[in-house]
Amino acid sequence: MSGDLVAVWDVALSDGVHRIEFEHGTTTGKRVIYIDGKEVIRRDWMFKLVGKETFHVGGTNTKATINIDAVSGFAYEYTLEINGQSLKKYMENRSKVTSTWLLNLDGIDCRVVLEKDTMDIWCNGQKMETAGEFVDDGTETHFTLGDHDCCIKAVSSGKRRDGIIHTLLVDGMEISESE
Repeated sequence: MSGDLVAVWDVALSDGVHRIEFEHGTTTGKRVIYIDGKEVIRRDWMFKLVGKETFHVGGTNTKATINIDAVSGFAYEYTLEINGQSLKKYMENRSKVTSTWLLNLDGIDCRVVLEKDTMDIWCNGQKMETAGEFVDDGTETHFTLGDHDCCIKAVSSGKRRDGIIHTLLVDGMEISESE
């Protein structure tokens, strides 16, 4: 990496947390975007120093855009949008449509993410094979992690405002949700 690194963002998606780094050479017109340390876009000798760069992040192919705006003189502001929303707004909405659990199984850190709209389950960047079933008080979505039987139970809270409560069980033990 050169001395032109101007912005770094960590973006939590279903397939993991991705680091986006942006280099902007204001004297050379260079723009370079790295995702998780890998260069994905390089533009040299851009005469227009402001504008935007759009690219895709992660196994979910999520659309991201870096906006480059002049603030004053030779100062620039860099903002990241995910799926057309500011990063802050995207992360706020994301917490409503996903549940995330962090746990350690057999010495391996696992990040389990439930996408509530599709009921897809991801673990450490891999979409899991699942089997869903209806039970008396809601639904259960079963999957395995290594030798462990896992299940996400979805039950109504009984309160309209709270909606559905999702609980992860690993070998029958409840795992608390991460913030």
